[in-house]
Amino acid sequence: MPDGVAIDPICALKSSLLPILSDTAMLIRLLYTLLMLIASPFLLFGLYKSKPGKPAFGKRWREHFGITPPLTDSRPVIWLHAVSVGESIAALPVLKALAQTYPQYQLLVTTTTSTGAAQIAKHSDWLSHRYMPIDLPICLNRFLRTIKPECLLIMETELWPNTLACAKQAGLPIAVINARLSARSAKRYGQVPWAFNQIACRLDKLFCVAQDDAQRFAQLGISERSLTVTGSIKNDIQISNTVIEQANHLRHQLGEQRPVWVAASTHKGEDEQVLAAFNTLLKQLPQALLILVPRHPERFDAMAQLCVDSGFSVQRRSAGFDTNQTCQVYLADTMGEMLVMLGASDAVFMGGSLIGEAVGGHNMLEPAALAKATITGPSYYNFTDIAEQLIQAQGLWVCHDSQQLAEQMTQLLQDQGLRQQVGQAALKVVQQNQGAVAKTVQELAPLLTAPP
Repeated sequence: MPDGVAIDPICALKSSLLPILSDTAMLIRLLYTLLMLIASPFLLFGLYKSKPGKPAFGKRWREHFGITPPLTDSRPVIWLHAVSVGESIAALPVLKALAQTYPQYQLLVTTTTSTGAAQIAKHSDWLSHRYMPIDLPICLNRFLRTIKPECLLIMETELWPNTLACAKQAGLPIAVINARLSARSAKRYGQVPWAFNQIACRLDKLFCVAQDDAQRFAQLGISERSLTVTGSIKNDIQISNTVIEQANHLRHQLGEQRPVWVAASTHKGEDEQVLAAFNTLLKQLPQALLILVPRHPERFDAMAQLCVDSGFSVQRRSAGFDTNQTCQVYLADTMGEMLVMLGASDAVFMGGSLIGEAVGGHNMLEPAALAKATITGPSYYNFTDIAEQLIQAQGLWVCHDSQQLAEQMTQLLQDQGLRQQVGQAALKVVQQNQGAVAKTVQELAPLLTAPP
């Protein structure tokens, strides 16, 4: 070694450990791939299993194996992945803004589920759709060779290790849109940092819903240069005239003078509590109507039977509507009509929030954007930031059990002025938080340099 040349012991240690760390990362990914290979038949069985209200995959099942029809448009491709219905609907404002800002690109959306595909199919005049390949390198690389995307945008936190690795190996910049990380999820990731690092090292940008999300990502090792707080794109929701017209028509059918409330996105174990609350509410408001919207379509039949077994007269939306006003529970057993159901109601209970910490709540921004007085259960950790803003503004109420839900909903349905006050407070919070779509598209610019 030449005289006078100093050796940095830290650099020397890093250099000696790099091959070992690299081999460890490869081993972790190999083990994951083997586990995914074993689990794939079971995952696909659940995915393809026929369920009420679920569109069939038909011959397109091959797309899950990367056997993907090529795109006919010659423009370069922006690829956005949205796993299912909720993510697909949430992504539409960003997709529309991208289409306007970058007309030199074509937009491809992948979903895992057929219900998500059905949502994108409604916009087939300007969006292309393919099913997302299984998270196996052979499937993903076949997809990438066919589609040749320029970048990958991922809605929320649908982060699959092989998808990220293969996309990065193909030279794609990767960004996560509307990135959320609850304290609960951050704690879990923190227990397996070696697994999270396999994901984190391949992400170029994370556009976070709130500062709390960005801080949690940073604590897990994501570079602050990769983190931008854009707000929630769900705040930028625009209620179309078509939705308003459909909601008004439905309300006319249901009865304009009846007290009507929605239990939205309910889960197993929660429906019983909702029905118990409704039974209590009927003692004060015997003409009231409950619109019940189960979260998962495979539960539609079971929910109809549960309502009958609980002593309620039930009308299913899929069967049309009988205007005889005898219906007590209107079961929303169709897909993609949540805004219509919310718009037809007087007040809302947002589900996924009365069953402990299993779910963590659902999006209360949709009823807020419609100026609907809304109640949530105590478990809303997936939407902590916006929920706390709504609560502070008195635009969201929290109930802790079925009895309190009945009491609060009765109070709202009996007092129109109070309902309007709570709903307008919620709408004001939504309006104050808008602008996330424009900021997200602006921040994507370095990843979407116009092709020559």
